[in-house]
Amino acid sequence: QVQLVESGGGLVQPGGSLRLSCAASGSIFSIDAMGWYRQAPGKQRELVAAITSDGSTKYEYSVKGRFTISRDNAKNTVYLQMTSLKPEDTAVYYCNADLKATKWEFVTRYWGQGTQVTVSS
Repeated sequence: QVQLVESGGGLVQPGGSLRLSCAASGSIFSIDAMGWYRQAPGKQRELVAAITSDGSTKYEYSVKGRFTISRDNAKNTVYLQMTSLKPEDTAVYYCNADLKATKWEFVTRYWGQGTQVTVSS
């Protein structure tokens, strides 16, 4: 019954900005890392950014300096602020959370349904 719901995607012009949000809800005991992946049509899914529970971050090389990942632990929410967007950023963006639904379970990766980001003039 854990659910991750993304929002904030849409159509934006090159050089524009978007802020994606992903809120986790349901039975959640604890959340370790959270992140954002993206997948363009015909291409494999790739990690865009990830953030640990204590705030450590990592980014895919092509988005460094343009994207910023953050999280609000109190709200079980992860954000991706995207600036200077390029057409090659066009993809479905999926959030993930590595979490325990209960204290008795192993850490499991959960996925959102994805939100479309299209960068085009």
